[in-house]
Amino acid sequence: MPDGISVPIILSVRLPRVICVALTGAALSLCGGAMQGLLKNPLADGSTLGVASGASLGAVIAIAFGITLPQLPFAGTMVLAILFAFLSLLIILSLAYKIDYSMSTNTIILIGVIYSMFVSSILALIISFASDRVKQITFWTMGSLLGTSLQNALVLFGALAVFGGVILRYARELNAFAVSESNARSVGVPVRQVKLILLIAVSALIGVCVSIGGTIGFVGLVTPHMVRMIVGPDHKRLLPASLFGGAVFLMLADLVARTLLNPIELPIGVVTSFIGAFLFIVIFYRSRRART
Repeated sequence: MPDGISVPIILSVRLPRVICVALTGAALSLCGGAMQGLLKNPLADGSTLGVASGASLGAVIAIAFGITLPQLPFAGTMVLAILFAFLSLLIILSLAYKIDYSMSTNTIILIGVIYSMFVSSILALIISFASDRVKQITFWTMGSLLGTSLQNALVLFGALAVFGGVILRYARELNAFAVSESNARSVGVPVRQVKLILLIAVSALIGVCVSIGGTIGFVGLVTPHMVRMIVGPDHKRLLPASLFGGAVFLMLADLVARTLLNPIELPIGVVTSFIGAFLFIVIFYRSRRART
């Protein structure tokens, strides 16, 4: 391919995609590491709250009904995804507050799981009515960063800089939460305030990632576990390392998605699910052996 043609393609197609893949992987992994510490649950990730399901619902509504903003065709999906992510967080926290005034982590997790199941039924209903867009919606819900632009990369970078910075700021508090909520309270952490701030930051970051890349599973679940085996459980090291690990993991998954069945491109979420499930089994097996 002549250089005059290849350079514009690299700058306008390849580079934005690589940047978006790296930023999305970093953001999802960071959210997963934060949620595992905050909820003291090794199976937690950014989707545990049900916020990812809510963001998916907003994006699917935008796709199914063709909702866009003038001059910004991608923004309709993004705005609705972020809006529904925050709306989902508000619903989940309100229910948790009414059921359990202290908003314990177990209550939040339980409500998040139930909410995700409820949203999944609504998604199925919308897909059944939007027959002309079923293929587009299905491919998107499997996770895909095909066709991402520099505008998408800038949005992801901005979200990661702001909300990721907030999460990193509370690394010390997450160390306390990782022991127990009572431990965090005993060392002077304002538990409800910190929990709320972190949940909002994670929800916003997940909403942006879902709006651009769809539902990409296992990145936030597996990568922090892999990184923890290398750098240890201290969130001051774990969270920055998770950023890097998540970016590398998703870039490798994207490479497999593009080349495994070339010229057919697999949804990146399918690849991360296969790789992530295998790695998680290996990690789980090794951790069980280490205890015995």
